[in-house]
Amino acid sequence: MSNLIDIQSQIEKLQKQANEVKAREFDKTVQDILAKMQAFGITAKDLQAPKGRGAKGKAKAAKTSAAPKVATAKKKSASPVLAKYRGPNGETWSGRGLMPKWMSALVAQGKIKEDFAIQA
Repeated sequence: MSNLIDIQSQIEKLQKQANEVKAREFDKTVQDILAKMQAFGITAKDLQAPKGRGAKGKAKAAKTSAAPKVATAKKKSASPVLAKYRGPNGETWSGRGLMPKWMSALVAQGKIKEDFAIQA
C-alpha cells in the first residue's frame, strides 16, 4: 500500500495533467460555445437572464405559444424608498430588509439606530 507522500505526489501529478488538458481544450470549447450561440441566436444578454427565468422558462414559452405575442401591460416597478438612516461615511439605509453591515457594526458598538436617523 502506498504511503501518504506517494499519494500526495500522485495527486500533484494528476492536477498538473488536468490543468494541461484544460488549457489545451479551453479555446476549442470557447469556439464550440460561440458557434452554438450563433446557431441559436443566443446573446450575452440571454446568458444574464434574471433569476427565476432561465432557459427552461424560454423553452417552455416557445413550445406553448404558437400564436403571435400580444402586448401586455408592464408591471409597474416599485418606486425607490427614501433613506431613513445615514451612516458616518455617507451610507444610507431605508430601514427595510436586513440591517446593513455598517449599521450592525455601529449597533454592536453600543449605538442606537435613531442616532443615525435622517431628519425630514
